[in-house]
Amino acid sequence: MPADKLTPLIEKSAAKEGVKADLIQAVINRESGARACAVSAKGAEGLMQLMPEIAAQFGVSDPFDPEQNISAGAKLLKQLLSKYNGDISLALSAYNAGSGRVDKDGAIPAIPETINYVSDILAKLPALTAGN
Repeated sequence: MPADKLTPLIEKSAAKEGVKADLIQAVINRESGARACAVSAKGAEGLMQLMPEIAAQFGVSDPFDPEQNISAGAKLLKQLLSKYNGDISLALSAYNAGSGRVDKDGAIPAIPETINYVSDILAKLPALTAGN
């Protein structure tokens, strides 16, 4: 999806949810490479790779609609940041592996995919590691 179409959607959701636009952008880049039609092997869909149950939780009728997908993904990030007291590493871990696994482990789960996911995003966001 071209940046001139994507950026305003990201900024709108960031402002509405109080989540940094750079964080949303980084998740989109890592999750789907900014491809609105992306589908993972596990069934995650759209720009922010929402699982069907998450999409349903946030009232998404079309997970491939960029505005709905980004809005739901931003809400999920806000929810996770709140749950983990602004800890971006834990929020990203839960976004990737599920909050149940993060809660069980009490830290970033020892899953190579999740460890790489968190470190890849944080490496692109050095200014965000101090806040949400």
